[in-house]
Amino acid sequence: MARNDQVVPIAEGDFIQSLGKGLAVIRAFSAERKSMTLSEVAAVTGISKPSARRIVLTLQSLGYMSNTDGAFRLLPKVLDLGYAYISSFELPEIAQPHLDALNEQLGEVCSLGVLDGSDVIYLGRSQSKRVMSTTIRIGSRIDPVATAVGRVLLADLPEDELTSFLEKHSFEAYTEHTVTEPGQVRARLAHIRERGWELADQEKELGVRTIAAPITDISGETVAAVNIATNYMRVPMDRLLDEFLTALLDTAARIRKDLADYR
Repeated sequence: MARNDQVVPIAEGDFIQSLGKGLAVIRAFSAERKSMTLSEVAAVTGISKPSARRIVLTLQSLGYMSNTDGAFRLLPKVLDLGYAYISSFELPEIAQPHLDALNEQLGEVCSLGVLDGSDVIYLGRSQSKRVMSTTIRIGSRIDPVATAVGRVLLADLPEDELTSFLEKHSFEAYTEHTVTEPGQVRARLAHIRERGWELADQEKELGVRTIAAPITDISGETVAAVNIATNYMRVPMDRLLDEFLTALLDTAARIRKDLADYR
């Protein structure tokens, strides 16, 4: 399966530790940690305070970070790093018109996600005019276990990789509906392999239902997943599993075809 989480081992002498530490500092910032002091950066990353100081000062001098009274924050220039990947990866560009068409047809939020390490990262998004309580943007990361899009991607993992993932994963109960037992997760993934799509009913957030289907390449391997998110009161289950599922599977098929034609 073509994924973005594959780590290629290299000789110790070829590894640039300063680069690795710099990327670790950037990744340490999140929606929960929008700003940090130097001591907090060092504590979160496990990097020594002197090294952390040199890194944040370097990032600041390059325009990737600001410092206001000792509180460091990332600046918009950091987005250039992500856009460099997206612009070199044809799938988001191929999928976006289809996400927009699906959004126009159903009036709901439609997204494209890939598995990146232990997270799902969104590479495409077509936003509904309706307000959703969950704020998901391109580049957002979410727990794959508690989401339809994530479980679709996990379902295609080789058995050894899936076992390793489940052994390391911290199963969080976001709501009373969240699946938190590894055995139950495995059963859901087996079901996905049989039927080719997945539903998550208020597992990540109360009131939010998501439904997802895989995007496969010409070899049949899952490279991404397309997802629809809606409010459970606005869209009853029977409509979700009829009209929405049909539209979702049609969209996934169109993206697969365009991806194959592109290559």
